[in-house]
Amino acid sequence: MPLPPPLSSHDAEHAATLWVAHQPWLLARLQQRLRNHAEAEDVASETFERILHTRRLRSLHEPRAYLTTIAKHILLRNWRRRDLEQAWLEALAQCAPACHPSVEERAILLESLTRIDQALEGMSPKGRTVFLLSQLDGLTYAQIADRMGLSISMVRKYMAQGLRQCMQAMDQQAAG
Repeated sequence: MPLPPPLSSHDAEHAATLWVAHQPWLLARLQQRLRNHAEAEDVASETFERILHTRRLRSLHEPRAYLTTIAKHILLRNWRRRDLEQAWLEALAQCAPACHPSVEERAILLESLTRIDQALEGMSPKGRTVFLLSQLDGLTYAQIADRMGLSISMVRKYMAQGLRQCMQAMDQQAAG
């Protein structure tokens, strides 16, 4: 992700005030929920970083509600990533050791899977199902249309959307 432009002195002052006023509260709330101090600190820091990137400092009327919402999104993303990583490791365990990728290749593959997962998360449930039936199950567009009660042109539309979102996710990975 590209760096945002520097904060104005007023925004930087507002960010510091927000941090001092609400970071201890958010950290305590996260520690209570996670029971892991280091993870709670990471999520709290990322929450404030996100707010800085969105430039919504002046428009926050309910900062704790907004911080809670951002933190929940971060937690869900982290948990989803862990679940994805666990599923991938379980699948990898079924392969012969000679087929296992190197540590570097594993990191790249896991990052790619995470980006694709995020891209598909942005699709409608029907669109995601169409895409997965095609890409994972190898069904033809006609088979998918029949199974889901859709027209073939609608299946094409969902596939184009899924491929476009996956390509954007992979482009972001390459740029990052």
